[in-house]
Amino acid sequence: MFMKFNGKKSMALIIVMALVLSFMTGCTDNGSVHTNTTEIGGNSNADNSGAEFDVLSNDAAEKAEEIESYIDNYFYFDEDVESREESYYDGIMAGLDDPYSVYYTPEEYQELLEEDEGEYVGIGATVSKDMETNEVYIVKPIIGSPAEAAGLKPQDVFVEIDGVEITADMELEEVVDMIRGEEGTTAHIKIYREGETDYLDFEIVRQQVENVTVAYEMLENNIGYIQVDQFIMNTPEQFKAALDDLESQGMTSLIVDMRNNPGGLLTAVTEMCDYIIEDGVIVYTEDKYGNVINTWETEDDESLDIPMVVLVNGDSASASEIFTGCMKDYGKATIVGTTTYGKGIVQSLFPLSDGSAIKLTIAKYFTPNGSDIHEKGIEPDIEVDLPDELKTEIEISHEEDTQLQAAIEVLCE
Repeated sequence: MFMKFNGKKSMALIIVMALVLSFMTGCTDNGSVHTNTTEIGGNSNADNSGAEFDVLSNDAAEKAEEIESYIDNYFYFDEDVESREESYYDGIMAGLDDPYSVYYTPEEYQELLEEDEGEYVGIGATVSKDMETNEVYIVKPIIGSPAEAAGLKPQDVFVEIDGVEITADMELEEVVDMIRGEEGTTAHIKIYREGETDYLDFEIVRQQVENVTVAYEMLENNIGYIQVDQFIMNTPEQFKAALDDLESQGMTSLIVDMRNNPGGLLTAVTEMCDYIIEDGVIVYTEDKYGNVINTWETEDDESLDIPMVVLVNGDSASASEIFTGCMKDYGKATIVGTTTYGKGIVQSLFPLSDGSAIKLTIAKYFTPNGSDIHEKGIEPDIEVDLPDELKTEIEISHEEDTQLQAAIEVLCE
């Protein structure tokens, strides 16, 4: 089983169940990010042949048959049988009234499995869904991506994609799937941007995008700075390499920037926490009855014992909240920024017999001290916001970055 935290708003093993902390408000335009191959249970050979599900009441079944009869006899246009069938599966999941529980076609499921390797075809942007307004917006274009080259900016709201209006009832995954496509094809995107009198139109050629998730540098006063954009397969390796390099340069304190990080692999974030925490629980999950399903603990005695700050904001979610909560509960870091998103529920990914899959919410996760952060987020120890005019910029200077400057002040005290 592979573990995911993703999905606002993401592979060597094919398994029966994969726990996903899917950040509904933030995923890359390649869809839900982050998978891994850590197996924690489940039986891919389980026999469910005897299972029976009374999904519909007699009245509902009769009503469905009646609707089908009218369609078969009177529908004017030629029907796409495959599309019609897929819509039924989408409807079953939509009926749960849970934005995190969704159906994946076989093609979408394969894309989901492939995306976490760090490359995908798309425009190259992290996108999110605002749970209050239901708007799907850009958190951040990836540096060097087609989205950045075209001029898309953070907080741009999707109005239309390839002539299809983006409506409030659309799930994030549905919009993401519209943004994706074959390499070399053009995405026609209409955007609302605050301050503009008219919508903005963009034509962006979809390309193969390499998703480099870790960047780092040494700041003044021997302060190491590591920015983590997502958690995918190679993120822990990149993170450890950054730590090693910074330590070789004489790092005496560290800033880990989790701002705008939508989440990702459970195994990735637990590995990274294990580099820093010497011993103890990193995260655990409970089902709706309060039963502990799984507990993830440190596996080695390695630790990082220098002053540390974790930077967060309202788009820090899911796996990035796991990292933040772990650092906070163990007193390893001061948390600076604004309250995190609050994505504290867990999804499981269930492959189906025809190659498709469903994702279901099955549990909540809790920080080491037992904090339930769902729909609450993690409050920073020191609250600092960015000026509004900087929130739409892809890159800002260190001098202008009020949150980074606050983190530096903490480490220089």
